[in-house]
Amino acid sequence: MTAILRPAIAMVVLFTLLLGLAVPVGFTGVAGVVFPIQAGGSLVEREGRVIGSALLGQSFADARYFHPRPSATSPDPYNAASSAASQLSPTSAALLAAVQERVAALGGGPVPADAATASGSGLDPHISPQNAARQIRRVAEARGLPEARLTELVAQHTEGRQFWLLGEPRVNVLRLNLALDALR
Repeated sequence: MTAILRPAIAMVVLFTLLLGLAVPVGFTGVAGVVFPIQAGGSLVEREGRVIGSALLGQSFADARYFHPRPSATSPDPYNAASSAASQLSPTSAALLAAVQERVAALGGGPVPADAATASGSGLDPHISPQNAARQIRRVAEARGLPEARLTELVAQHTEGRQFWLLGEPRVNVLRLNLALDALR
């Protein structure tokens, strides 16, 4: 019996050390060298202080800022500890009511889909260029800036598709709002 168990236990210990420790530590080390910003959480700093991550949305409610898409997290918006999809189907009455409420709060009429719906994680840091363009008038009035200047700023912060074919053009709200604060 020992002759059978000893090699089996040795293999379990070996592969646990190899695949459970050595490989993850190795990949983490390589990622830290090859992609240091991404491996560190894509942190965004302002005046030497970390104020967020380019990968996680933040709540901006002030009229002076561009607003992100609705967050599905609760009780606090953009709470990474409670990130999860709502699990509501497209035919759900609760989802329809929530979307109608959000559209009404935005003044009614046609709005970009991402202005009225939360992302799957509830933490999406991006909005569509159309959603950003819809907010330009409000931000311009609140800041006393010309709309043309904000239109340029949105265009400068619009990211294209990944590898020219994946996803849709998008605007990172945190980076856009930081650039907005930098305008004088």
